Amino acid sequence: MAYPARRKREDGYDFHQRLSEVTWMLRKNRLRELLKAGKPSLGTHLLSTWPTITELVGQTGLWDYIEFVAEYSPWTMHDLDNLGRAIELFPDFTGMIKIEQDTRGHLAMRAVGSGIQNLLFADVRTPAEALQCVRGVRAEHPEHGGLHGVGMRRDVRTILHGGSPEWVDMLAECVIVLMIEKKEAVENLEAILSIKGIDMVQFGPSDYAMSIGIPRQMADPR
Repeated sequence: MAYPARRKREDGYDFHQRLSEVTWMLRKNRLRELLKAGKPSLGTHLLSTWPTITELVGQTGLWDYIEFVAEYSPWTMHDLDNLGRAIELFPDFTGMIKIEQDTRGHLAMRAVGSGIQNLLFADVRTPAEALQCVRGVRAEHPEHGGLHGVGMRRDVRTILHGGSPEWVDMLAECVIVLMIEKKEAVENLEAILSIKGIDMVQFGPSDYAMSIGIPRQMADPR
């Protein structure tokens, strides 16, 4: 990274000294804390990208996390940043994003960079796909085995803390959830659950019913 040439302003301000003094407090992940404590969590879904709705949910103090169901909504990268800012207004509140199959790696990277700490991956069918979901979130580091490289986004205050040990730890704290909603995923369930780094799974009856040839028959015992 190229920093400005080292020089002081007339008022004594030194950019490099400022960099060395800035401290970065790793934001806690409410969902991870609850999982570690063996406690239940309560979340709600969000389809709108208007940050005020996220703020209103956070202001209630009733929810541990809010899940932006990005798979079903129109949105932009700017929206993710603004949702991240709204979530961070509340210390005991965190975010999650639901990501569809074709954009997993890209959207996981950009969502975490925006400040959304937890990820729900849809359409997983095989252990190999489950592993790719985990690797897309974790740092590319010998101890973590991920694919997530150093970024300069708002989760690290853009340029100040990218690639720091604290940032590597932050990626390891992201909660990774998989949708189990396809016939193939159910058949591979034990192998999928054996993948290190999978924290939670969620069953999707609508997709599963369709994948076994009985669409909309979610109450069928099969």
